[in-house]
Amino acid sequence: MPHPPAASTRGGRSVSLPVPGDALVLLIGVAASGKSTFAARHFQPTEVLSSDALRAMITDDPHAQGATDDAFDLLHRLLAMRLRRGRRTVVDATNVEGWARAELVAIARRHRRPVVAIVLDLPLDVAMERNLRRPEPRPPSAALRRQHRWLQDTLNELPHEGLAAIHHLRTPTEVESATVAAAS
Repeated sequence: MPHPPAASTRGGRSVSLPVPGDALVLLIGVAASGKSTFAARHFQPTEVLSSDALRAMITDDPHAQGATDDAFDLLHRLLAMRLRRGRRTVVDATNVEGWARAELVAIARRHRRPVVAIVLDLPLDVAMERNLRRPEPRPPSAALRRQHRWLQDTLNELPHEGLAAIHHLRTPTEVESATVAAAS
């Protein structure tokens, strides 16, 4: 089975990440890798379903981990509604665990929509430093290390998950210079 196309940045030039207008976009990366910033820069606010924002909607606290199940229940429902209507939808969550991605991909398949992964695979030390600059409460370092291990496993699994495209960004420069373009 051929691998989906992967993005790269060469010679400091911006790389275009094609994303269909009706796709499920999975942002994948550890906490503090820049997923929310990337989403805000490249997508309309109405296109983005953020696990943190949904926890905040439910509890007034984006860090309320006890509300995670409810937040993802709501995320899955909203995702299905948007994909049923052919609306591009970006899931802003770590998405580093295969079982969690499988649930999202299954929703997209039910609605016959393509799935595109944008992987923010920054060096762990970059995410750790960024995490330290976040206001409290923030994820503990052990959580980021665990997510980073899961991310490395994810990189091996993604080509076998039936995705339309995988865009793999490995450095802060690649993330900063990437652009999202319409794809058919």
